Amino acid sequence: MQYSDFGRRIREERKKLGMTQEKLAEDVNLSTAYIGQIERGERSPTLENVVAIANRLGVTVDYLLSDSVEPDGSLALNLWLQLMEGRTDYEQRMAVNVIKALFLSLDEKED
Repeated sequence: MQYSDFGRRIREERKKLGMTQEKLAEDVNLSTAYIGQIERGERSPTLENVVAIANRLGVTVDYLLSDSVEPDGSLALNLWLQLMEGRTDYEQRMAVNVIKALFLSLDEKED
């Protein structure tokens, strides 16, 4: 997991709100030093602290963790299913055709 990206997102969102590390730490009942270590990617917070920070910043935990977790096959499948949710049959067929064309092109470049 890339804690530096996670911490960077926290810092960016905190600054967007014009909030200091001290204020964030106070609001989520953590020390300022600990918030600084999280933002620098030096510490990995507990799930409880991640949720508290996300709630205070008004963002989702998913946003804070995006690109921090290496997806495996089941995560890729879940992402595909989320993307297809609510799409018409036509839209789903079009998406499949685009992916097929992409993979065909990638396979041709390997040859």
